[in-house]
This record gives sequence, structure tokens and C-alpha cells, in this order.
Amino acid sequence: MAKTNTAKIARAEPEPAAKAKRQPAPAELDRLIHERVRLAIVSALAVRDTLTFNELKTLLKTTDGNLSVHARKLEDAEYVTCVKSFEGRVPKTEYRLTAQGRRALERYLDHMEALIRATRAR
Repeated sequence: MAKTNTAKIARAEPEPAAKAKRQPAPAELDRLIHERVRLAIVSALAVRDTLTFNELKTLLKTTDGNLSVHARKLEDAEYVTCVKSFEGRVPKTEYRLTAQGRRALERYLDHMEALIRATRAR
């Protein structure tokens, strides 16, 4: 029976950086509204009480399907409300920003401002 030589490789442990200040982990970005179209929807609704589907579509220059998918995600998270009605025979969909959605936007903006300040301070 042949003998096999197995060598153990010692891994060097990383040395702690001398005098390096450990930064606290940054708060996580709200990935739900970090996406461009969803951030645009929430931002637009922050300055207008209500916007219709067609107004948002025109404002954001997006397609029906794209707007619908992103608005639904915001609705599922209870960041926006959606009310569907008819004007005559024409369907009308209106969106509003909820209090929870407004707080999420404010947290997101505070986070982004903190990142900007930290970057400029370097």
C-alpha cells in the first residue's frame, strides 16, 4: 500500500489594520423604492395628492405594462393606494401615496443624503 503525503497549508489570518476606525454598517437602502420607476412614482405622488395611471405613464415616459408592474409592487407594500373607477365608460385608475409610503420615501432620502455627505467628507 502506497503512502500519501498530505501537507497542511496554514492560512494566514488577516491582521487588523492599525489605527483603522471601524465604520458601522450602513442602513440598508429600501430596495423597493430604490428602483428608478418606483422611486419616480413615489416622488411624483409626494408632490401631488393623486395621479392617474395615464398621468403617471406620461410623466415617467414608460409603458402600460412597466408602470402597472411597478405600481402593483408599491401597492402590495402599502406605499401607494390604487382606486379604480369609471368616468362614463372610460376606466380611471388613481394612485395616492400612503403615510407609510411617505415615511419610506423620507427614510430613503435621508439615507441618500447621508451617503452624499459621507462621500463629500472624504
